[in-house]
Amino acid sequence: MDTVDKATRSRIMASVGQRDTGVEMVLRSALHRMGLRYRLHVRSLPGSPDIVFPRYRAVVFVHGCYWHAHGCHRSTIPKSSNGFWAEKFTANKLRDAKKEAALLGAGWRVMTVWECTLRGKTARQPEEVSASIRKWLHSRARRGRVGDPSAPLATDLAAAMP
Repeated sequence: MDTVDKATRSRIMASVGQRDTGVEMVLRSALHRMGLRYRLHVRSLPGSPDIVFPRYRAVVFVHGCYWHAHGCHRSTIPKSSNGFWAEKFTANKLRDAKKEAALLGAGWRVMTVWECTLRGKTARQPEEVSASIRKWLHSRARRGRVGDPSAPLATDLAAAMP
């Protein structure tokens, strides 16, 4: 049972930021310290990727585990309105897949970094995650993913190889 009324819950959920989240800022800072330069939220690309590396024709999405239904300990389904939330998370995942397919079809490379990789009990050092991204940028892999807490970053990258 929800502890606040519907109007309050709606206002709270609407206030959740979509850009410049704490996790995104930590990652961007580590990438910048590493000497990598990028653009932010390029609206002309499908999905307005969080980080864009035009030089490498590559983009990075920083996904929140809850909103994108990652499946880790941070992605739970609320007990109230289960049907609504299941439908919402399914729609979010479908939209993510469409954005990725559109980018790949346009010749871009796509990496997804999950929130749990940089926040919480399974977090890795930002420098370790940014080094993995740099390695991916210099590879020929079309896709990449960082965020399986039980796997080392090199395994994440190897799994992304075409």
